[in-house]
Amino acid sequence: MTDVGSSLSVLVRAAARDRADAPAVVAGEQRLSWGELDAQVDRAAAGYAARGLTPGERVAVQLPNGADWLRATLGALRAGLVVVPVNTAYTDPELEDVLTDSGAALLVAAGDRSAVAGVPVVAGPPADDAEPPGVSAAPDDLAFLAYTSGTTGRPRGAMLSATALRANQEQCLRMDPQPVRPDDRVLLVLPLFHVYGLNAGFGLVAATGACAVLLESFDPVASLEVMAREEVTAVPGAPPLFQAWLAAAGAGGSDALLRRAFAAVRIASSGAAPLPERVWTAVRERAGVTVWEGYGLTEACPVVASTLATGRAKPNCIGGPVPGVELQLRDTALHEQVAEDEVSAPGDLAEDGPGEIWVRGANLFSGYWPDGVDGPDADGWLATGDLAYADEDGDLHLVDRRSDLILVSGFNVYPAEVERVLDTHPAVAESAVIGVPDPRTGAAVRAVVALRPGRQVGLEELREHAAASLARYKVPTSVQVLAALPHSLTGKVSRARLRELGLARVDGGDGDR
Repeated sequence: MTDVGSSLSVLVRAAARDRADAPAVVAGEQRLSWGELDAQVDRAAAGYAARGLTPGERVAVQLPNGADWLRATLGALRAGLVVVPVNTAYTDPELEDVLTDSGAALLVAAGDRSAVAGVPVVAGPPADDAEPPGVSAAPDDLAFLAYTSGTTGRPRGAMLSATALRANQEQCLRMDPQPVRPDDRVLLVLPLFHVYGLNAGFGLVAATGACAVLLESFDPVASLEVMAREEVTAVPGAPPLFQAWLAAAGAGGSDALLRRAFAAVRIASSGAAPLPERVWTAVRERAGVTVWEGYGLTEACPVVASTLATGRAKPNCIGGPVPGVELQLRDTALHEQVAEDEVSAPGDLAEDGPGEIWVRGANLFSGYWPDGVDGPDADGWLATGDLAYADEDGDLHLVDRRSDLILVSGFNVYPAEVERVLDTHPAVAESAVIGVPDPRTGAAVRAVVALRPGRQVGLEELREHAAASLARYKVPTSVQVLAALPHSLTGKVSRARLRELGLARVDGGDGDR
């Protein structure tokens, strides 16, 4: 049998060869060594072949974190199939869209349905005792079809090759300290169907032969107890996780559980969304752990930059590009590289403007399904749509999405900058800022806020609060109060969803103040 390129299933095979008896997976009561996991992957690969599936066909996997997800996914890769990871929270219409667009031949799910959108369904990963199929593949063959979150429309399938995924693992492992080492026990509560949990999580575990501690769902207290019991040493996370852990520990009036959970942790990282400075500081003070923040995107498999790459941990900072990734800040209008003296400094965003992040590296995707459109340009560069500036150390700080920029009388307003100010108001639990049409200025700033329990706030009070820290044109001219703000899978407030709800119209709905 010839293994498929450098796919995750090959890494599992290598770990089984080198560390057969070492722990690979802890998932509830299940504990698997690398040798045991490798044998189960063989059975799953044989199970796919027994169903008549052939290399290159797509298999959708809609399962929660756990050993079944690993068997289903790794078995498909070993059989030469393309895996389509599916969000477990998808509604039937969303699931049908992904299945139809990807042309999936099979859906592996936890339910008992026989078919969805004409695609046959199997409950859990297939298995067979026959020899797994012997397959070979070119290095750039498709391994995963990862559908993006769809913040600007319908999700699109990012084509991720085994080579690109492996490149990002190697890039991450060249940082010092390494995010994962062979002796680590890595908490994987991030969903494996998301590229962050998939490659920056399990991918690094498989590449090093470490041990994955899988949680099917996230419960703040239960996960802290698992971390303490399993002596977790590495925690790849996202802002909602750290916020929930702090809140759960604080609710009991003691940080004892928080301290026990993080007692063995040598490294914690955060990505997927900006980590608020107050959370970064609280984790350091209360859990005794520094959070290393990073930045990435599905199309980069996913890690692009990290404070681990610079060795300088700072709040509200994504550090520098990981080894092997080139990064440029380019003029947002001309798409030309910004000279070093033109990169905006902190507090100087409106006048000079930040640059758009462009990246180049072996970890980039092959374009969008099915024909590879909108991939890296002829020189290998990819525009991310994210804006950042470099500080005096050369470290990067995210500003916003280029598509969320609000142009008021010709001046740039970056929603995240306004949101950071609004979030410091004692009545505001969370905020989002979007643009609305304005006949005089072209666009105006609208704040959409969720309030803390029992609190109220009016437009003028919020405007006064914002005006103390922001230029006049950045101050919201209207405010909409919602019970809760919509979020993406990774915890970001979804401004796109707010626009879909009609909150970017001039009338703004009934809650305008």
